[in-house]
Amino acid sequence: MNYKVRYTLAAKEDLKRLFTFLAERDYQAAVQARKIIAASMQILQQFPFSCRKTDDERNNHFLRELLIPFGNTGYVALFEIEDEQTVTIISVRHQREEDYH
Repeated sequence: MNYKVRYTLAAKEDLKRLFTFLAERDYQAAVQARKIIAASMQILQQFPFSCRKTDDERNNHFLRELLIPFGNTGYVALFEIEDEQTVTIISVRHQREEDYH
């Protein structure tokens, strides 16, 4: 089964923010990070249940995190499996951000 992957406005803003932050320091690394993030999101089209569950207080088994390795750290995409056809990316953070969790 293939899931449609969609992004919230906040997730799109996160991706722009992350790219801009890295591009100001190393443009080539930012381009590479963008490619790796996009490629990693493709796993959600077929295997969203393979990602780890969040520490959600409501015990929502459909709220999950995709770990995206990049360099010594990486990124984390928070997403929800909406139904049998749709996965929604809620946010994307760098693992070293203060509000990572």
